[in-house]
Amino acid sequence: MAAAVALYRSSIGKKAVMAITGFIGYGYVILHMIGNLKVFEGPEGFNHYAEFLRTVGEPAVPERTLLWVVRIVLLVAVSAHVISAIQLTRQGIESRPQGYKVKRRLRANFASMTLRWGGVALFLFLIYHLMHFTFGNAHPTFIQGDAYHNVVSAFTNPLTVGIYLLAVAALGVHLYHGVWSIFQTIGLNDERTDALWRGLSVVSAIGLFVGFSIVPVAVLTGLVR
Repeated sequence: MAAAVALYRSSIGKKAVMAITGFIGYGYVILHMIGNLKVFEGPEGFNHYAEFLRTVGEPAVPERTLLWVVRIVLLVAVSAHVISAIQLTRQGIESRPQGYKVKRRLRANFASMTLRWGGVALFLFLIYHLMHFTFGNAHPTFIQGDAYHNVVSAFTNPLTVGIYLLAVAALGVHLYHGVWSIFQTIGLNDERTDALWRGLSVVSAIGLFVGFSIVPVAVLTGLVR
């Protein structure tokens, strides 16, 4: 136990936690995007999918049990990711020598700064997203159990669509830097695989941006009603 605590206190341990929790988040957003695209199946198909998420595991476990397990795991992962990022930032500031040249600092820290501030933006958006589509207290016409209505009524508002597009753009930039960092941190990257992981980063950033953006844009333009 003491060894694990000592490891976490080091920058290597914190980066490992960020890599593991980042991978959990990466897998979740892919599955979430695939689920969102079911809106093109219409009200019956999308609401059936939403009902499946609520009832999966029945009758072995009560309704929403596994859904809440997933939510709790994601919450722990996101919290650990954010806390580790903040602690790494503080360690970096405290250990940084004075007198860095401005251009050198900009080149060296651009990716890490993007990850940090993009992560903060995504964390705040996640809270809004839960209030919007899960709890409904940020959705003026929220109807419990009618996921299709909630999505369509929300994205008929251009301001809401704009917020979501900015959020998925931040997600894309975060993944562009973060996906490569995951494999670098866990030691699966070298000269032979570097191009593969960088390519995966680009595909992830673009693919998830398009996948998450297409639903609000389709609703706003009337393709989904």
